[in-house]
Amino acid sequence: MTGKRIRAALAAAAAVCALLFVMPMASASAAPTDTTPRAACTYPDWVAGKWYVAGDIVRYTDGKYYRAEHDNPGYDPTISTWYWDPYDCGSGGQNPAGFVVSEAQFNQMFPNRNSFYTYQGLTAALSAYPGFANTGSDTVKKQEAAAFLANVSHETGGLVYIVEQNQANYPHYCDWNQPYGCPAGQAAYYGRGPIQLSWNFNYKAAGDALGIDLLNNPYLVERDAAVSWKTALWYWNTQTGPGTMTPHNAMVNQRGFGETIRSINGSIECNGGNPGQVQSRIDSYQRFVQILGTTPGSNLGC
Repeated sequence: MTGKRIRAALAAAAAVCALLFVMPMASASAAPTDTTPRAACTYPDWVAGKWYVAGDIVRYTDGKYYRAEHDNPGYDPTISTWYWDPYDCGSGGQNPAGFVVSEAQFNQMFPNRNSFYTYQGLTAALSAYPGFANTGSDTVKKQEAAAFLANVSHETGGLVYIVEQNQANYPHYCDWNQPYGCPAGQAAYYGRGPIQLSWNFNYKAAGDALGIDLLNNPYLVERDAAVSWKTALWYWNTQTGPGTMTPHNAMVNQRGFGETIRSINGSIECNGGNPGQVQSRIDSYQRFVQILGTTPGSNLGC
């Protein structure tokens, strides 16, 4: 099984290595950290003129909560209703019961998954990006969930593999040009998790965004299921990779599943780079949307 590491624009020219995974050793387990979804009504106050992205939740001056359905430069939620929707904070908002993928469907998608990749870990991670699979129509929500999980399935052999197997690659993922260096050790930033987080600068960026010190403790990504899922959601919702948009925006703006492949692996698979790998992702996506009871939409390839 070949998985692909996350590549920031900084690493676009880096040599591409074939990545394989292995299960983490039983002795590598650690107490879970930061796995509890945040409280329902702790979102920040809305600020006029501040840039918001789809999925952001704010408390308006009327005391009510609103979620950005589209990126906007701080429009008034009570006026610019195309950009904002009321958010029922009292019901807990994004929570396992509201996720468009049930545990039974998740198990159907991944019948042979490693026990590390728990459904509870995934749903605990959703609070980090409440717009994920929760933006637009029910069809769009299900399509985004299916697209994310299809790419994850491809990267991990059906949620079987967790970390990169070829240990010879491990020292390559340390960019000493970064001012913070590699405090966990030169060989500590190898690929981990559902969308193969790698490189010290990606661990730093993801950790900063999530409020978790992954630069100094990258091992959390292979030891804590919620943290592992959060890093995948971080990439999906905030990074364009070698593409032109985030995978989240590709799905909610109906640019098609193919654009999510481009954002994850670019020309390595797209534009004829590896049509077999593209088709493998498409096959998983089509199977998953069928499980969720919806349609795949258009523009499946890249």
